[in-house]
Amino acid sequence: MERWEDVNTMDTSVLAITENSDLPETMLFIALHRAGLDLLVMTPNSAPHRHLLIEAGVRVQSLELSSRIDFRGRSVIDRELERGSFEIVHVFNNKALQNVIPLLKKSGRGGIKLVAYRGIEGNLSVFDPISWMTYLNPRVDKIICVANAIRDYFDSKVGFLWWRFPKGKAVTIYKGHDLGWYRSPAIPRSTWGIPHDAFLVGCTVNERPRKGLPFLIDAMTALIEAGLNVHLLLIGAINGTPTLSKIENSTAKNFIHLTGTRKDAPQVLAACDACILPALKREGLPKGIIEGMVSGVTPIVTNTGGSRELINENCGIVIDAGSVSAIASAITHLASDEAMNEKMGEAARARIMQDFKAETTVEQTIALYRSLTRV
Repeated sequence: MERWEDVNTMDTSVLAITENSDLPETMLFIALHRAGLDLLVMTPNSAPHRHLLIEAGVRVQSLELSSRIDFRGRSVIDRELERGSFEIVHVFNNKALQNVIPLLKKSGRGGIKLVAYRGIEGNLSVFDPISWMTYLNPRVDKIICVANAIRDYFDSKVGFLWWRFPKGKAVTIYKGHDLGWYRSPAIPRSTWGIPHDAFLVGCTVNERPRKGLPFLIDAMTALIEAGLNVHLLLIGAINGTPTLSKIENSTAKNFIHLTGTRKDAPQVLAACDACILPALKREGLPKGIIEGMVSGVTPIVTNTGGSRELINENCGIVIDAGSVSAIASAITHLASDEAMNEKMGEAARARIMQDFKAETTVEQTIALYRSLTRV
């Protein structure tokens, strides 16, 4: 972290509004603070890394937004806008964006620039009023996309007749990581009764239809019925009865282990031989895959959204979305060649270290702020 203090300083005043910041987002705030920004972060008291911001000397204001139209929350933001002389408001979720836009339309606030964050592809429409209250609203000056696929969606797919989303408004800034954040030891696979000689695949996912879990369960069934010594570790909230029922009725049920939601998911993944996200659509830059890659775990992703942007020809496998056979084939390929899998895992770690640096995220964010405030 000390090397971030060498980033060129600036005196821009920024109000950042977030909710449950992950570690990369939290460390971005700390780095911006150390780079000399006048930064105020509004976040709930329950935010998981809030204490890190306070320990680093970042100004933090409590904010709880219960919905996209939260008048009490808006009054808290409004007071800070009245008190401060912010040049930029940077919001990191949909609720914050929809609540902030009306406040920035007030008289005297026309010079404040609004930056939004977008972490998933799609799910916007020129025919949807909510889209015009958020990302399509003309009051938004820039949208930071976490992957090129999201930026390209704005540039090529958002429009109707002669109207097109303004080119250059959506930009890509990858969410950077630092390998030093992931030094805690791996949690032994024996915690879940998984044999040491099994090929262990980890999947960090909260159940949603677009995540493609049924295809992964069917692939596991095929692998077990073929006699492979493969186990699957599902990390996250798998609350939907369809998936639980599917696991229970599968011949692979004794080879599928559920950890529930974990704050130490990176350490759980570190004990795996491969990690996978069988998403069907709308992925951004999947954190669960990155958290495996930083520990040298070989990734398998589908060709949807930004997932494939993490992978080059040496550090993982990209497969077709919605294909049971593709999932089974990729796992079999890695499980059958231990040396190759280890080599790909090492390349995956190097990929994050070289091409998804936290320092680059900081530098690009500062450059974006400067472009907005330059007279």
